[in-house]
This record gives sequence, structure tokens and C-alpha cells, in this order.
Amino acid sequence: MISLMVVLLLVRHAMSVTPTLDGPDEHHRPLTKAGREQAAALAAALAGFGVSQVVSSPYLRAVQTIEPTAQALGLPVCHRDDLREWRSGLAPAPDWQAHYEQSWNQPDLAIGTGETLADLTNRAGNAVCDLVASASPTTTILAATHGTWIARALLCAFWLSMPMPATYKLSFDGPHLRSALGPGLESPDRVHPNDQSR
Repeated sequence: MISLMVVLLLVRHAMSVTPTLDGPDEHHRPLTKAGREQAAALAAALAGFGVSQVVSSPYLRAVQTIEPTAQALGLPVCHRDDLREWRSGLAPAPDWQAHYEQSWNQPDLAIGTGETLADLTNRAGNAVCDLVASASPTTTILAATHGTWIARALLCAFWLSMPMPATYKLSFDGPHLRSALGPGLESPDRVHPNDQSR
């Protein structure tokens, strides 16, 4: 039996336009000028990873973050809805952080018709498992997504300190995560809590 060695590079989008009530909606918020520069710099930083597949949240800021890298690699960007941002149910507001903290403390709490953090955790974990399971042996997948998504996929409470952009390298042997590296992770051999092979 061939061992399925897969590397999943999770990239949090670069700096985007701040959400406002009268601004672009969540799907259409673009990168700022600084964010576009960050996205261009990512192409050079990610060039040596041997990426063979590029996937992205359908949200504009994630797509814009990964497009320069995909173009440099000559690869298409495939949109995946399961990589989308958390649909928190919150409208843009100055006290958003307090609502986020409440949701982190009560992950089954829904705000209005929003998605719970528990639901996001399941979606993110399932997306990671699906990407790894559907990959060919020795594949490196580049996935552009969002900070809360990454934090919930890794079950780490570092979402407020996660830089934009940020890259996390997850290495799998079959369905088993062997290592996870990136900003905020305590150890390179940290076991992935969403590893569904347990």
C-alpha cells in the first residue's frame, strides 16, 4: 500500500479593507494596497514548496491573496465553499471582539442566524480531511482561507494574534497529521485535534 504523504499549506488572507455597514459585503471585501503587496510577496515565499494544487475560499480577499502565487506556479485557483469565513451573524461593529470572545467561550452559541463556532470547527475539520483524503500521493496543496477558520481547524485560541497573511504547514502521512508549523503553534510536532483517524 502506498503511503499518502500530503502537505497542506493553509494561508490566512492578507490585509483587507475593514468591514463597515456601508462597505463591501463579506464576499466582496478586497485587499488593501498593503494587502496586495503582501500577496505578491507570498508568491516568492511559497515558490519552493512544490505546490501542485491551489484552492481558496470564494471570498475575494482570500482569492486575491493566493492569485499571484497561483499565477507564478501556472495553476488555477479552485474555489471551495467549505474554506469560507465564519458566518458569525455579527454586523460590523466596534464591539465585535467581545462578541467573538463570547463565542469562543460558548462555541455552541449562535448569534441570530449565524453559524456557531462548533459548526465552523466541524466544517474546517471536515474540509482538511477531505482535502487530504482526495489528494494524490506526495501532493502539496495550497489553501487560502481565513483566520478564524484556521484557528478552529487547529483548535487554537490564537485568532487575535494571527498575522495577516500567515502560513501554516500541516504534513500528513495518510490521514494522520505528523507535524504542524506556523505562527502561534507551540510545537512543530503538535497533534492535530481534528485528526479524524483517531
